[in-house]
Amino acid sequence: MELYCLESDTILKAQPDPNILNDDRVFQSLLTIEERLFRAQSSYFQRVQKDIQPFMRRMVAGWMHEVCEEENSNEDVFPLAINYLDRFLAVVPTRKSYLQLLGAVCMFLASKIKDSRPLSAEKLCVYTDHSITPKEVLDWELVVLGKLKWNMASVIPNDFVEHLVHRLSLPKDKVALVRKHTLTFIALCATDDRLAMNPPSMIATGSLGAAVCGLQMDYSDSRLSRDNLTDRLAKITNTEVDCLRACQEQIERVLASSLQQDQHHRQESGVSAGNKAREQQAQSSTPTDVRDVNL
Repeated sequence: MELYCLESDTILKAQPDPNILNDDRVFQSLLTIEERLFRAQSSYFQRVQKDIQPFMRRMVAGWMHEVCEEENSNEDVFPLAINYLDRFLAVVPTRKSYLQLLGAVCMFLASKIKDSRPLSAEKLCVYTDHSITPKEVLDWELVVLGKLKWNMASVIPNDFVEHLVHRLSLPKDKVALVRKHTLTFIALCATDDRLAMNPPSMIATGSLGAAVCGLQMDYSDSRLSRDNLTDRLAKITNTEVDCLRACQEQIERVLASSLQQDQHHRQESGVSAGNKAREQQAQSSTPTDVRDVNL
């Protein structure tokens, strides 16, 4: 009997392991590790970076997110790449001309850790419009690894999502939707320098709370009301209720601001497209363009 090796483009993902989710030691280990390691310094713009400003970080983070979405990267790649970016900027003064290169290298490393099909150095260079070279990516890969002391298995907000969803006992038919919205909020937090400096567990908890409240899932279950939900999540993660509530409200404000900006850009694009169409109609109001006749 002949054996055939069939390759498929379908990426199979492992299902959540109930043994891990039911073991409180795993969850507590995540909380302990995030407290001890991998926390970026919130004041690195004032203490370390002289040439890089917060808005520059937001720009490169937005670009990194677009690249990850365009490449359909694993959902953990972008938050992990941002973790590397912040940790590097917290210890190494960096010129702004190297910021996009640093972002590309962080995605390069994160995709190797989290993705079954890592991003190539050549493809990342294409996304920078060839402003960097593959050699620079490979050279800086070693620099970033050295500065991060090869501690690449960082705790990110995504690591907490399944544990939190499991402990909240959400309606089964809504779990997938809540997870999707939560991961979207986490990615949004990563692009905002003010939110990204919070502990991963708080980002995950605030994003989950914002997702559940945004989907209006309280129904008749008082445990899922806004205040009760925040209290439950705070107890689960040993977080101050006020701090968690402030984080969740900040996430909701950032989301509202992002939606307004997207709507404004769409309106501007619509106006620009309309003006362009009118200009073309004015320039060529007959089947044969006057300019063509003159030529």
